[in-house]
Amino acid sequence: MKPEREFFLVTDVPWTPALGGVVPGLYERIIAADPEAGVATRILRFDPGTDTTPAGVQIHAFWEEVYILAGSLQDLTLKQTFRMGAYACRPPGMPHGPWLAPQGCTTFEVRYVVKP
Repeated sequence: MKPEREFFLVTDVPWTPALGGVVPGLYERIIAADPEAGVATRILRFDPGTDTTPAGVQIHAFWEEVYILAGSLQDLTLKQTFRMGAYACRPPGMPHGPWLAPQGCTTFEVRYVVKP
């Protein structure tokens, strides 16, 4: 289970390279997580010009909900741009990306597993 936490400043959580640093310019703040269960809540930051092509198309074994807080993302597979205020809910196994963020982007994400 994720740890119990009362209100705290998200800015107190440091930015760390996302995806193990495979994608330059992609950083995350993991604000709650249970690594054993494979669940997390994070803020993901794409610096201007970030291109996630080196990470390829993403497919997860968990649900992922994403809300764009600022900026925009171009989905290079769908050839669509998604802007601030857009939301996605992806079930396990749904392919998505890669992404390009010409002006940068910040998202809020929740990842979770649903047990049968």
